[in-house]
Amino acid sequence: MAAAWQSPYLNVFKHFRVEEWKRSHKEGDVTAVMDKALKGTVYRIRGSIPTSNYLQLPRTGSQSLGLCGRYLYLLFRPLPRKYFVVHLDVATEENQVVRVSFSNLFKEFKSTATWLQFPFICGAAKGSLHDRTAEASRRDLVGAAPANPRWTCLVLDLHYVLSLYLSRRYSHLKSIKLCSNLLVKNVCTSDLLFEPGVMLSEARRASPAGHRAAPMPRDMAFPVPKGGRWHDHYDYIRFPPDGSSLPYDSIQKSSSSAVAGSEEPLGQLPQPVMLTKAVRDRLSLVQQVTSPKAVPQRCPAAAGRIPEVHLAAPEVLHVGDQEVEDGRLRGTGDSTRSLAVSDGGIHVYAHQRSEEAAHATHAGSEEGMHRKVPGADGPASGKASHCRSFLPDPILKLRKVIGFGGCSTKWALWTQNSSAVVYPCHAVIVTLWIQTGEQRFFTGHTDKVSALAFNGSSTLLASAQEGPLGVLRLWDFPKGSCLAVFQSHVRAVLALSFSYSGTVLCGVGKDGHGKTTVVVWNTAQVTRGGEVLVLARAHTDVDIQSLKIALFDDTRMVSCGRDSVRLWRVRNGALRSCAVNLGEYHALEFTDLAFEEGHSAAREPDDRTLFVCSRSGHVLEVDYKNVCVRSTRQLLPAQLQDGAGAGIAINSISISSTLCATGSADGYLRLWPLDFSAVVLEAEHEAPVSSVCISPDGHKVLCTTTARNLGYLDIQSRGYSTLMRSHEDSILAFSVEGVWKQMATVSRDNSIRVWDLVSMQQLYDFTAADEVPCAVSFHPTQRILACGFDSGVVRTFSLTASDLLTEHKQHRTRIAGLTFSPDGNFMFSSCLQGTLALYSCVAQKSRILRVLGNVVARDAGSGPDALVLREDSRLLAFVGPSKYIVTVMEACSLDELLRVDISILDLNSTALDSAVRICFAPVSQGELLVSTSSNKILVLDAKTGRLVREVSPVHKLSCSSLALSKDAGYLLTAGDKVIKVWDYRMRFNINFQVYIGHSEPVCQVAFTPDQRHVISVGDAIFLWDFLAVPAERSPPALTRSSKSPLLLAAEKSSEKLKDVSDVPRQTIPLPLLSSPPCLDVSSVHAAGCQSIFSESDREEEACLPGRVVESGSKDTSVLVAEPARNEELIVVRPKVRLESCRFPAPSANEPRNETRSPKSQCCIRPDSYRHFTPRFKASVLPQKPFINVSLPLSSARSSFPDELKSFLSPPAGNEVLKLKAVIGYNGNGRGNMVWDPDTGFFAYTCGCIIVVEDLHSGSQNHWLGHVEEISTLAVSHDAQALASASGKRDGDSHCQICIWNTQDGLCTANLFHHKTQVQAMAYSQDDRFLATIGDYNDQTIALWSTCTYELLSSTRISEPVHDMAFSPFSHREMACVGKGALTFWLLEQSGADISLKVHRAPVPEVLGLVELTSLCYGADTLLYSGTNSGQVCVWDTETNSCFMTWEADEGEIGVLVCRCNRLVSGSNTKRIRLWAVGAMQELKLKGPKARPSSVLLEHEITLDGTIVSMAFDDSLEMGIVGTTAGTLWYINWKESTSIRLISGHKSKVTEVSFSPDETLCATCGEDGSVRVWSLGRMELVVQFQVLNQSCQCLAWKPHPNITWEAESQHVVAGYSDGTIRVFSISRTEMELKMHPHATALTAIAYSTDGEMILSGGKDGMVAVSSPRTGMTIRILPDHKGSAISVLQCIRKQYHDFGVEGGELWLATSSDRRVSVWASDWMKDKCELLDWLSFPAPASPEGLGSLPPSLAAFCPWEHGTLVYVGFGMQKEALFYSLRKKQVIEKISLPYFATSLSLSPAARFMAVGFSERLLRLQRCPAGLAQDYAAHDDTVHLCRFAPAGRRLLTASHSAVLVWELLGA
Repeated sequence: MAAAWQSPYLNVFKHFRVEEWKRSHKEGDVTAVMDKALKGTVYRIRGSIPTSNYLQLPRTGSQSLGLCGRYLYLLFRPLPRKYFVVHLDVATEENQVVRVSFSNLFKEFKSTATWLQFPFICGAAKGSLHDRTAEASRRDLVGAAPANPRWTCLVLDLHYVLSLYLSRRYSHLKSIKLCSNLLVKNVCTSDLLFEPGVMLSEARRASPAGHRAAPMPRDMAFPVPKGGRWHDHYDYIRFPPDGSSLPYDSIQKSSSSAVAGSEEPLGQLPQPVMLTKAVRDRLSLVQQVTSPKAVPQRCPAAAGRIPEVHLAAPEVLHVGDQEVEDGRLRGTGDSTRSLAVSDGGIHVYAHQRSEEAAHATHAGSEEGMHRKVPGADGPASGKASHCRSFLPDPILKLRKVIGFGGCSTKWALWTQNSSAVVYPCHAVIVTLWIQTGEQRFFTGHTDKVSALAFNGSSTLLASAQEGPLGVLRLWDFPKGSCLAVFQSHVRAVLALSFSYSGTVLCGVGKDGHGKTTVVVWNTAQVTRGGEVLVLARAHTDVDIQSLKIALFDDTRMVSCGRDSVRLWRVRNGALRSCAVNLGEYHALEFTDLAFEEGHSAAREPDDRTLFVCSRSGHVLEVDYKNVCVRSTRQLLPAQLQDGAGAGIAINSISISSTLCATGSADGYLRLWPLDFSAVVLEAEHEAPVSSVCISPDGHKVLCTTTARNLGYLDIQSRGYSTLMRSHEDSILAFSVEGVWKQMATVSRDNSIRVWDLVSMQQLYDFTAADEVPCAVSFHPTQRILACGFDSGVVRTFSLTASDLLTEHKQHRTRIAGLTFSPDGNFMFSSCLQGTLALYSCVAQKSRILRVLGNVVARDAGSGPDALVLREDSRLLAFVGPSKYIVTVMEACSLDELLRVDISILDLNSTALDSAVRICFAPVSQGELLVSTSSNKILVLDAKTGRLVREVSPVHKLSCSSLALSKDAGYLLTAGDKVIKVWDYRMRFNINFQVYIGHSEPVCQVAFTPDQRHVISVGDAIFLWDFLAVPAERSPPALTRSSKSPLLLAAEKSSEKLKDVSDVPRQTIPLPLLSSPPCLDVSSVHAAGCQSIFSESDREEEACLPGRVVESGSKDTSVLVAEPARNEELIVVRPKVRLESCRFPAPSANEPRNETRSPKSQCCIRPDSYRHFTPRFKASVLPQKPFINVSLPLSSARSSFPDELKSFLSPPAGNEVLKLKAVIGYNGNGRGNMVWDPDTGFFAYTCGCIIVVEDLHSGSQNHWLGHVEEISTLAVSHDAQALASASGKRDGDSHCQICIWNTQDGLCTANLFHHKTQVQAMAYSQDDRFLATIGDYNDQTIALWSTCTYELLSSTRISEPVHDMAFSPFSHREMACVGKGALTFWLLEQSGADISLKVHRAPVPEVLGLVELTSLCYGADTLLYSGTNSGQVCVWDTETNSCFMTWEADEGEIGVLVCRCNRLVSGSNTKRIRLWAVGAMQELKLKGPKARPSSVLLEHEITLDGTIVSMAFDDSLEMGIVGTTAGTLWYINWKESTSIRLISGHKSKVTEVSFSPDETLCATCGEDGSVRVWSLGRMELVVQFQVLNQSCQCLAWKPHPNITWEAESQHVVAGYSDGTIRVFSISRTEMELKMHPHATALTAIAYSTDGEMILSGGKDGMVAVSSPRTGMTIRILPDHKGSAISVLQCIRKQYHDFGVEGGELWLATSSDRRVSVWASDWMKDKCELLDWLSFPAPASPEGLGSLPPSLAAFCPWEHGTLVYVGFGMQKEALFYSLRKKQVIEKISLPYFATSLSLSPAARFMAVGFSERLLRLQRCPAGLAQDYAAHDDTVHLCRFAPAGRRLLTASHSAVLVWELLGA
């Protein structure tokens, strides 16, 4: 409900006085004009760039409108033929801000967890052409406004929008931003629904009382001509529409004007008949649902007291880029969201968009394996899409937290009813009911809570956390929700105090300089959605230990501290104080204060007594009104009551109406009468009491101690109850015992504690005075506890007798691992010296059996999982003897069985990987899990050590603990401060859930023995309920023939179905708990085999125009789909809910004949490196309405998509840049190199460019038609056509396939069909057909006609396909390879119709579960296929059977090429092998009896990476091979030679630079290499490689004064370890190595004479070093703290600028600061000339990371530098060093990521993260944009002569030539 002052409606413009521009803000062209139609003043907002022309309410982003009205009324008119944008920031009840945007720029509905984007369809004047078009098809009007748009009253139901699209509850409207181009009359909010053109009497008659539409108020009324109707002149749009059948994914005028109010929509999804793509995104699970009776509906339990705030955060799954906010995990990209429904915990996942965007990465053996969350397909596709995450969600629920304190132990509060206690446990706030022990949790803090405060009624709770941010949170205590999050303006909040009313909050802490700061906030509006405002703030030099707001006046406070008691008051926005005259007590240290309780009506409100206690035992009674000390008492211990002595050191005091409680350093809680005459009651503690608090009812006293104990004293019963005990320091390890349900923990506080798992109460406490226990383990069957200490001693204790049993001293250093075998017969221990000990535990007192030295890794560290045993007690595993090795031993004897070297498993890594933690899977799995330092989990075969699979990345930092459930269903990992629960089998799209709550790194996580709970320890002990349903209790899977009510309903008439779908659902349909069967291609030889499609497919044929022909026994698996004669689209698909039996006619490139099976539920990346995975890119393509992009491609051929073709190009012949050469080959592609030996045609890909190179001359042609990374190529057999495929760009729904004419380089066709990536392509032998296959997410095989490039057939299969090939003997036959089988396809053509027959041939059983990864046809009827385990299978294509296999390699075989009797295989072992297979025809006759002894290995060559592409001549004597290292090799088997043809960087290029004479250029990269290239031949001249380091920057040594000589060519490079290396190019050797930096280098440059090297580091330090002596002569710390991004040196006149020195140089750092220096190094002169700081917004919007700060001296204007970087505007600034001011600004479309200025002409090159390169003529002349990069253009460098330009995008380096420069 809206606030009273906002009822019945609020005129926003009038209330905020927009015309004064004090509470609003305008930018750009915003003016008030007179509108003739409305006869009044309106605001006109216009301009070409919406982000630069807008009207905003309120003025700043930190303020809030606080408008609570449900409906927002916007009265506006779009400007003719223009675009407009409106942004609304709406706050939810969870205090999350959601941006709701609508615009006619948007083409489709998009949404994330924090942003909804709606297309707006503009209305035209009635009767106009646009109006008639709209009547025919509303979709055609998406775009610019018509020529005569109408004034519109738009009504947005914000409550309904948030509920329907995000399942959030609306709180208030925070801000409004109206962007060009539009006219705005007014904006209003209200809880009432107003209807234009309706009189009050009509409204009462038309609608029931509950849903009455009110007439439009005067402020919102439009003038209507006499006799006219309102709707004839204006548009009234209500969104979402009520009762309309129009789709909800766009805002447009509805055909009906329902005025009934919408009901509560949460959890209800309306189902219009005409569903569009965006609506299907929200309903993607509707097509696969279970019957409502399958899962019993449980009513959610009523929240007792405080609803629990879950720590689970399953919303975002974007591994590597995670953020924790408000206790929930947020993703940076589009995310998958869970909608809570009333089913007791089941969540339906809805997609924010249909594209597959959320990634979870699962790394394969060598190449990255990405798991994507699939989006929902549109209804026309006929596919059911499923976003599958393992259930339940959440799978963990926090049950109990053992711990108290963290930052401080003084904060514990009573609730108003005295029934519960609220206290912090590190980052979690806990509410504990003292009678039941039940806990509730408030989560959201990311660091330890430092202070708490309640208001008088306990309805508001304030909390602060420590750390530099100083974050405060306000909580609605009864609801358990966070109302506000704001910064405290101090670094460490020491105390908080709430006023009794809750309208004022006061805090005290230290600022960044260590000064005491007091801040007062106004919290009056926070419960109504308003902001928290700072009332006053003051700095003081006095010490403050405690501060409290007076009970009688919210503006008055009292503080006490060392030497002071002060009274504070807020008046006129200022905070002032006065000191109480303490007299002789002025030197005391005061610790706490309390006001007198109760008050007489005869006394004034401020006539109160204030009690202040001190460290010396004095209690002062202060007269607040008269500001003086009334009396003083010193409290003495009982033994000193009669004499003088030291008083009781009082830490805390609390006052009730009759008693006073004190807590003191001697550990006593004492109760006194108010006259302090004698102690009434006291309770002794083991540690000093840190705080006391009398309950509001006066019956109990809460007490906390410095030992982190929490308890209370019951005054009436005189009994003391301990509520919580906890460790005083971090917990190192724990062990759980299952019989007696106990848990033992060890901590850095030197204690060993045993806890009861049921009550979570402490049972035992052992303390070692001089030793730290570091490992603990329970005996599995006896009540024995073993503990290892940092002294090396291992002790066993009897818990029954509470006695020490044995003490073992075999170790000399800290115990790293300690565990019992599961059968209890043995105990094992290890220490940091590498010693491993085996003990016998058959008797109660254990004895030593064997000790081995130097077997456990010394540098692996200690941890709870250092030693692990398999559940059968037979195998022991650990990390050792080095951290790179995992060893498996026989447990009973310590005999070594297996060693696995972890460091060599990733062949592509430049760093050595080491093992961190290990864990055994159950015996049935036979696997060993290893977490590594590179954030991976490796799953190894426990017998052979073979890598089974890997998961990466697991955490941001290395995994600190692993645990696997007994059924091997779930995996627990701990890392950083989070816990993850994984589906161990990785069967889903989303395979893990993330849980937060710990404020320190989690040391250990494990299941309890009964598998019902999970325990995690670190800063505290967290006990979680494990909610997974055991396998024996899971619901049975639905059979194939079973039908849900939804399917049954689909079989009824379309009219009946339409009536049902118009009614909103009462509940969200539930997904299947068990996945539907995955339909597969069947074998023709299998007994009783079925078709590849289910029976439900045949039932659907009745309403489909086409037929399914089922043949006899031989062709049982063959399906023939024929096109309909009436040209209607045929879709053969599983039986799902049908909207209609008729389908739209096919459009261009749509299949005439499409065969589909259900989309596989297993979109898991196959275990094959052969499968293509695009490289992750953070960059985005430009949006066409905001940028003018030119594509001057005179020398290259282009075929860009339509979206990019709308960019304006410069006139033909006026192009300034020409792409000259491309350096690099994309080793991430698959089959992305082709070579035809007959014609010599040779092409390969680099990013999104196809490079066609002449092998004789080395000249290149570049074909530009793709905007994304090209995955694969295919060339026709006559070499006249080339096909290239790339992924889809943002906003597209299909991948792009380009067809090129190889003779002239023209693109002849663009094909769009596959949804994700294209895995492989092949031409038929006669070149009549082109076949393409999609990747594991697409799983589609498409067949195209090469004459018309019409899609002839499209078939979906149930498993991924890796490779395909056409038979060289028949154009009708082709084969594909995939998981465990080879499929043979036969094309049958009848006239213009094509049908496919398919046969699935499984691999021999002897191979087991393997992936067939590659194939090629051999001589006659032979076909060869490779597997991921290294075998080659030989098939007879006549019988479709495999008759022989042989072991061809140790790794996966990804490429095969066969010519006549020879075969070449390439694998991920980096080897290519040549085989003689001439005897295959004879072996084929033997059938399965054939043996591979006749297969001979003729030759073998090892290359530099995994083999991804191969092409050979007909004799197989020479060919070209591509590797993942980015290299193309020329192979000559006859001469046994391998020569590099093309090479490039495998990883990101970090710097490029021309040599001074421009004959060479140098590049360096993250792979640690420095490469020097010849610019004439574009060949690699020399390469310098440094292992295990990244080369970050380089520079050429400039021309010396003498003649330039080749011998003087030197390159200096900076590395990630802080070293500098100088290389001689002529001698190809390193001449010098220096180490001037402690951190990684980020920039480097030579002085102008080459005598000095300037280097900048990541820490901001600039070093000046001499390459002659190797000494660092100067360190400049001016930029310390921010990485140096640019160093540049130029010459100057010696006395120019008024400073001495012949050199001018600048340094730029990432904090947007530039320093300019003048230097003369020979005279040791270096003087700061200028210091520049450039402003920037406080919080960047829409930027994942800040762009770099870049500066350069302007070569054509001496004394001027150019700066680009993150700032208030996107622009390049020209700064004059002489005038000390910016003299010119050049606007840029985006923030720049690279910058270079031409020394020869007035050109500036700028690169953007939008993959564009801009060439700007200066001063602000015409700009030209070039789009040939597939990622951020992060480097651009002009040559010294200005005629060439180098650019880099990830690993691709492009060389450009300036025409006519």
